Amino acid sequence: MATGTEEKAKGAANKAAGKAKEAAGKATNSGKTEAKGKAQQGKGEVQKGKGDAKDSQKKKR
Repeated sequence: MATGTEEKAKGAANKAAGKAKEAAGKATNSGKTEAKGKAQQGKGEVQKGKGDAKDSQKKKR
């Protein structure tokens, strides 16, 4: 199981990749690629949230 820090790192990577994909979609006028980029950014946000939650639980122990 990934630690909170690992989850946050994965989240940041997904957000960055999603932003690049969204920009590429806009540049090429591809709504599908743009939507995939936005979805990947959302996934990154969720992963970051999971990481924050894991770190928070760890501190409570």
